[in-house]
This record gives sequence, C-alpha cells and structure tokens, in this order.
Amino acid sequence: SFTVLVQPKWAPRGADRFLQLVKEGYYDECRFFRVLPGFMAQWGISSDPAQNTKWRKKKIPDDPNVGRSNARRTVTFATSGGDSRTTQLFVNFGDNSRLDEQGFTPFGEVVEGMDTVDAIYSGYGEQPNQEMIQKRGIEYLSKHYPKLTYIVTARVVE
Repeated sequence: SFTVLVQPKWAPRGADRFLQLVKEGYYDECRFFRVLPGFMAQWGISSDPAQNTKWRKKKIPDDPNVGRSNARRTVTFATSGGDSRTTQLFVNFGDNSRLDEQGFTPFGEVVEGMDTVDAIYSGYGEQPNQEMIQKRGIEYLSKHYPKLTYIVTARVVE
C-alpha cells in the first residue's frame, strides 16, 4: 500500500477533485495503465465504463503553480491542455520538473509506501489503449493486460 498526503495549498482544485473521487470509490480497482520507469505511473480510468462516462467530461480548471515541482513522490493530475483535468493522475518516479511549466501542478505526495509505487508493474509501458479502457473497462484490461498493478481500495484517512 501507499499513502498520499494531499496538499490543498499546492493545488486546491486538484486536491478537492482527488478527495471527491476517492470518497466516491472511483479509484477502487483502477489499474496503473501507463508506467514508464524513471518517469511516472499513471492511473485514473475506472474499471467500470459507466463511471468513465459519468466523469469523462467533468473537467476542472487548472491550478496555478505555487512553486511546487513535479519531484519524485509528487502526485499530479494528467492533462491534455489547459483546463482539461478529469480523473487521471500520476505519481512521479523522478525529477520531472520539465512538466511544471506545462500545467502539471502537483496536489500531493506519497509519504508512505514509495517502495510499493516503485514496484508497480511496468512491462506493458504505454500499450493499453486508453479509449478501450474507457469503453470496456476491466473486461479489456483483464483479457489483454492481466499483470497490471491495481488499487484495491482508495480511502481518505483523516
């Protein structure tokens, strides 16, 4: 297991969205579908296609960067451009400060269990098709990518 300490002062909108999704159980059974050693591990497409449909268009505005860099252990929402964050996020394996000026603002950091994060299965690289995960969820992933590491349950601990 691993623990993410959410830092609302770093990225209040990102922190709020993450906590909302955790409380709703969105990340339960989520696979780490894009894992690039030395760079990052990405997750946040639900194993349930109905959940993906519900959340896919619920974008949140960018958070301004307040000086916190994409360093090892930090957790950041993935983005495809300005104001496009939804549910996908990643944990940085190393210094990815080059992402800071591209709108990738960390909202938390792994404070326990980074050894678990480092051990996330990376054998598929970028192979899983994100569109297929969105549409077919666990059916697609289990059949084609059975070795993916996944989150059993994500919970808020006060």
